[in-house]
Amino acid sequence: MEILLSVFLGIGLAAACGFRVFVPPLVVSVAALSGHLHLSEGFQWMGSWPALIVFAVATALEIGAYYVPWLDNLLDTIASPAAVVAGVVVTASCVTDMSGVLKWSLALIAGGGTAGLIQLLTVKARALSSMFTLGTGNPVVSTAETAGAVTVSTASVVFPLLGALLVIIIAGTAWRLIVRRRHRVQAA
Repeated sequence: MEILLSVFLGIGLAAACGFRVFVPPLVVSVAALSGHLHLSEGFQWMGSWPALIVFAVATALEIGAYYVPWLDNLLDTIASPAAVVAGVVVTASCVTDMSGVLKWSLALIAGGGTAGLIQLLTVKARALSSMFTLGTGNPVVSTAETAGAVTVSTASVVFPLLGALLVIIIAGTAWRLIVRRRHRVQAA
């Protein structure tokens, strides 16, 4: 059961990386430093004070940059591969008591895949916002993405099963909205 919860935790955190790259590692760092999260062997560095400071500064810069009109779309280009890498790292850092090959396979496929899917959905949402509002709606999208990253990260650490459920709900809802919007655009 503990292995399953650590997998749910890792996937939930990976999904949050799709919203914001540095929020989940910051949450992992805080949870590890406070003793609420046991990190996998080789990832104890994430629970150190220097890591916490770096993740906090990076999070603040990332969140702030998404409110700059032209920079937000540019960041999506950089954040897409970074989100996948971050999803793999946070998943691997949380999955304990599993063989190395299985852990890294899970981290690459489930963690990276989930982060990539959520990142794809956020890029699509920002593109639609830019197209329909000429960028004026992008701060709303940025705020929703940050709220999603904080909510999913925190929920995943506190209640891993709830975090996994949130991932399924968010991904399903976002996917339906994008498909519905695409059908409307094609019909018009």
